[in-house]
Amino acid sequence: MTQPAPAFTPLPAFDPRSVPVARVDVDLPAVPLQDQTPAALRQRFAAPPAWQPEVVLEKKFMQREPAQASVLVPIVLRAQPMVLLTERTAHLSTHSGQIAFPGGRADPEDASPAATALREAQEEVGLDPGCVEVLGPLSTYVTGSSFIITPIVGLVRPDAALQANPHEVADVFEVPLAFLLDPAHHRHHVVEWGGVRREWFSMPYQDGDKNRFIWGATAGMLRNFYRFMRA
Repeated sequence: MTQPAPAFTPLPAFDPRSVPVARVDVDLPAVPLQDQTPAALRQRFAAPPAWQPEVVLEKKFMQREPAQASVLVPIVLRAQPMVLLTERTAHLSTHSGQIAFPGGRADPEDASPAATALREAQEEVGLDPGCVEVLGPLSTYVTGSSFIITPIVGLVRPDAALQANPHEVADVFEVPLAFLLDPAHHRHHVVEWGGVRREWFSMPYQDGDKNRFIWGATAGMLRNFYRFMRA
């Protein structure tokens, strides 16, 4: 008698940096710089194109009830637009130590996914919602840990004060938007564990003496942002 496939396959402890790179998309065009200006971003979200997200659903690696969540994709309006990211603290129960957008689980009192993203960003990095101009959502992204995430893209004033919550956030840093929207920096990884093939993106960024290893769900949502911008 054939046994049913398991609902999920747990991941072993591993260093994602050690998984070989399968390929890099050097053949795909970058998003032009003129399309990354605040005016161009506002226009694109005001009249979104028809587009297809590339990464929608990760294979499960954790047995838990699905939970609605939102993240803020904060684009800081410097001379060169920058994306604000966090490094999660090592003791968190899920995705500990990883690079992430500010965000988290929706609360019942949140009026919308954007409200969740703004509240979580304020709780995690002290970002005043009044310093954020919400542009709109990207496609929903379901993680292997059963979070159903709505990414909310917003423009952030360059003078916005930040204060990281030390319980959740080990570090806050910025990466040029142009770097993240250039697929020459998008690396594909493929590995098989327990008979399950898993694939993900990474976008390592050298930030001074620190190598910011952006991968997994954060890289997947950034890849979808690229697809949205190129549609």
